[in-house]
Amino acid sequence: MALDIGTTKVCAIAGRRSEHGKIEILGIGKVESLGVSRGVVSNIDKTVQAIRQAVQAAERQCGEDLKVVYVGIAGQHIKSLQHRGILTRDNDFTEISHADIDKLINDMHKLVLPPGDKILHVIPQEYTIDNEQGITDPIGMSGVRLEANFHIITGQITASNNIHRCVERGGLQMADMTLEPIASAAAILSEEEKEAGIVLVDMGGGTTDITIFHEGIIRHTAVIPFGGNVITRDIKDGCTVMHQQAEKLKVRFGSALAEEVYDNRIITIPGLKGRDPKEISEKNLARIIQARVEEILDYVMWEIRRSGFERQLIGGIVLTGGGALLNHIEQLCELHTGMSTRVGLPIEQLAHGYAKQVCSPIFSTSIGLLIRGIQHAERNPRPVVATPPPAVAEVEEATSPVMANEDDPSGKWYEQLFKKTKEWFEAEPDSEF
Repeated sequence: MALDIGTTKVCAIAGRRSEHGKIEILGIGKVESLGVSRGVVSNIDKTVQAIRQAVQAAERQCGEDLKVVYVGIAGQHIKSLQHRGILTRDNDFTEISHADIDKLINDMHKLVLPPGDKILHVIPQEYTIDNEQGITDPIGMSGVRLEANFHIITGQITASNNIHRCVERGGLQMADMTLEPIASAAAILSEEEKEAGIVLVDMGGGTTDITIFHEGIIRHTAVIPFGGNVITRDIKDGCTVMHQQAEKLKVRFGSALAEEVYDNRIITIPGLKGRDPKEISEKNLARIIQARVEEILDYVMWEIRRSGFERQLIGGIVLTGGGALLNHIEQLCELHTGMSTRVGLPIEQLAHGYAKQVCSPIFSTSIGLLIRGIQHAERNPRPVVATPPPAVAEVEEATSPVMANEDDPSGKWYEQLFKKTKEWFEAEPDSEF
């Protein structure tokens, strides 16, 4: 089971891998999230309640009692950095093994970070063996000096601890925690796109997550601290309506490109407590949305330039998340960034027969967490604890000092020692000394 604790929704998805290698969705539970702000837990009790409701809904559909979950993490506190590691091996005759790679990765976990931060992921970029650069898979090669560039993703300890606490208070056990943009990429992108170079932009309610791939490797990750909720707030302030009305306006009539609104319809919103209804122009609504989406895309382009891969992204941009449901957002993204754009749906690895509701960008992170969770479970199968035989209890009872009998060697030894000690004390007064 995967658990996506987002700003607008908490989603639990249960699934398994079919015999053909595809992912089968067995149960889905989605409830409104009230205790999360910008991807970070802000109210423990409300988040725990939402987790329980989502998990129970998914369990009812799949008919299983699932207590182990794979959870995602996001938020403004997420940062990334580049670091280089060096390992000097004993000799150049033995082959480089997984143990050497693990040692390099473990050394990265010893980095000194700012107070309150912890390492979430250590992702190898490319390796250098005895000054031979550009090696992507060094396993089986020979060499003395092994170097590697790493992309390291960090986050606040308190943020991950709060997620862990919510999961435990919900009666669940957390098997692994994954950065949400990495999970979304697992559900959306193909291997060809990752090889060609591509940017995945996950526009959620509280944050916009960015992941850049090139030559099949994650090159850059970033989190922009605003998303769809900021657009809703702009509509609320610009049109002076209630928050719920602003959300409905965005979903039903919103457009990310004002030029595409040809017939300028007037939207009528009922007034409060008998007051006159409010009239809003559809074109003005689109202008409000377009201004904020363009600002988000400006941040996306700034992160692309900061990564240094701006001219190597042949695949362009893939939009996903709830924000990708806005009308004409593909056209606006292409016009504003100059890069080819498509909306990604999380159905690349799903088996046939999935529910229609799953075919939506809002489930990208949840399905990606499920895919990574299944991969993690296949690599690290949980040990089966055998039930102890009934004889164990009898043995423990028999070896107790209170229940010792004359046939027990340990009991007989104890009695002999006690008898000798008693004789020695009784004989002491009668001795010559």
